Amino acid sequence: MEDGRRVAEFLPLDIAAMPSFDTVLEPNLVEVHNAVDQANKEIGTRFDFKGSSAHVEWRDKRDLFLFADSEFQLDQVQGVLLARLAKRGVDIRFLDLSAKPARLGGDKLSLAVPVKKGVDADTARKVQQLVKASKLKVQATVQGDVVRVSGAKRDELQAVIALLRREVSELPLSFTNFRD
Repeated sequence: MEDGRRVAEFLPLDIAAMPSFDTVLEPNLVEVHNAVDQANKEIGTRFDFKGSSAHVEWRDKRDLFLFADSEFQLDQVQGVLLARLAKRGVDIRFLDLSAKPARLGGDKLSLAVPVKKGVDADTARKVQQLVKASKLKVQATVQGDVVRVSGAKRDELQAVIALLRREVSELPLSFTNFRD
């Protein structure tokens, strides 16, 4: 019996029992939906949009589609949407605004705006490299579209959170599932 206890003393710590947190990229989808509804209401009541086909659609909880009759109106629709998202507390960095408008028929234009969700492979690799370069006694592992950071001490995990907030400013990363 005594020999069994000595062996258990030298076994490595169970990683699942170590403090950890998840680094995620998740927009509040309810607020995105509410912002789209409010933007459509404002577009419907504004005088400069009377008689036009300007509106915003949200498909599959992934992509926003902006529709308008001219490039100027498309810019106005985008401005209304961004204002409503900001007012609802949704970070605009969740949107990929780099796409170019597409011509539909006649003068009608549409613009696809993807909503970023989940940490992509490049960002996950960057997070892992930052954690490794920090020389803190923590480990970062990629689990699907989440990066889990685990370590022995809670203070080191909080230092990693501060580091990631400072170094990865182009994305609105969230830190969830903090476990002791």
